[in-house]
Amino acid sequence: MTRIASLLYASISYALFLSSFLYAIAWLGGFLVPKTIDSGPVSPTATAVIMNLLLLTAFALQHSVMARPAFKRWWTQLVSPPIERATYVLLSSVLLFAICLGWKALPQVVWQVEGTAAVVVWALFATGWLIVLLSTFMISHFELFGLRQAWLHARGRAYTTPHYVERFFYRFVRHPLMLGFLIAFWSAPTMSVGHLLFSAVTTAYILVALQLEERDLLAEHGASYASYRERVPMLVPGLKWKSRAGASLGPAGGK
Repeated sequence: MTRIASLLYASISYALFLSSFLYAIAWLGGFLVPKTIDSGPVSPTATAVIMNLLLLTAFALQHSVMARPAFKRWWTQLVSPPIERATYVLLSSVLLFAICLGWKALPQVVWQVEGTAAVVVWALFATGWLIVLLSTFMISHFELFGLRQAWLHARGRAYTTPHYVERFFYRFVRHPLMLGFLIAFWSAPTMSVGHLLFSAVTTAYILVALQLEERDLLAEHGASYASYRERVPMLVPGLKWKSRAGASLGPAGGK
């Protein structure tokens, strides 16, 4: 793939990510888009649960497997390294759209809040997504979504890994991006069975995936990351768990 073609490919991938990200916000919030998490034909409960779990599993497997260093080493023998991350983003975006469009509604209400409480919950919903977006810029937004790699390639410059820097949110929690997702996923004035299923499964996935990311980050950054892990909690500011030996437990990072 030529340098310009690689940059065009990465740009299209980024545009698809942005579209899927915005659609997912509206889909989960239940506004602006024709198909939301609680809309559409209602299927038998067992059928809906199985289909929804399959969609979430496909996304989780793609997200986790393709992010592992061993897979990347194999994958870049088939895909040009400058577009490896863009391809990951492209597939993630397609699967996110698949979740939003293929989700089977389970609209039965689990809980509902109104009035001032609802306003507070909507504010938390917006805050969660804002934390997600801002967190990407506190590491390397364009690196994270594959544009920087293609841009350097287009300019004929060698790729260099960005330095790991503790910026803003990352001084308080190691995974602010994931914290933002969790806040957004659980902030629902009306929590349906389907929304509860989505939130519970994605929370479980995030907690497991962070363990894998933690291992990769320790391998990549060594003692500096181990020190960071000791000082900064995983997801909740000010909250740390200690092992019997006194070492911090829990994931780290943000890449």
